[in-house]
Amino acid sequence: MFVVDTNILVYAADEDSPLHGPARTLVEAWREGPDAWHATWSIQYEFLRVVTHAGAMRHPRTASWAWRFLEALHESPGYRTLVPGERHGEIARATFHELPDLRGNAMHDAHIAILMREHGIRTIYTRDTGFRRFPFLDAVDPIAGVHERPRRRRRVAAT
Repeated sequence: MFVVDTNILVYAADEDSPLHGPARTLVEAWREGPDAWHATWSIQYEFLRVVTHAGAMRHPRTASWAWRFLEALHESPGYRTLVPGERHGEIARATFHELPDLRGNAMHDAHIAILMREHGIRTIYTRDTGFRRFPFLDAVDPIAGVHERPRRRRRVAAT
């Protein structure tokens, strides 16, 4: 049982990424398997933001394409979207008490970490080392050590 972070989903969707192949293989295996795996709505909306953003993607996708990608995840037998439950507030309070230096951009990760804690999930598959700040999580890079092919440079039209 694990949570998949935005970056792994983006690599799986981005055919220009040097990590597309390994990430796509992982996501397809998770989709086809019966084992429990999760994301949060914030992860899914962040995926939508990144893959449709011309500044982030060489070939940005439409919102409709990106939503279909997410729908394919939702159709897999083991996939669930984590949502806050009745204990969410008390778990958030405890987490912020334990980690008083959390602030700014770390709040997005904190929301994911708190949801994971609430649902009893320890492992997040991510390339984001920021999740290591949460002592109750195991942040695992599932494609560490994979040979990354050089990213092609964008051609800029001559003026």
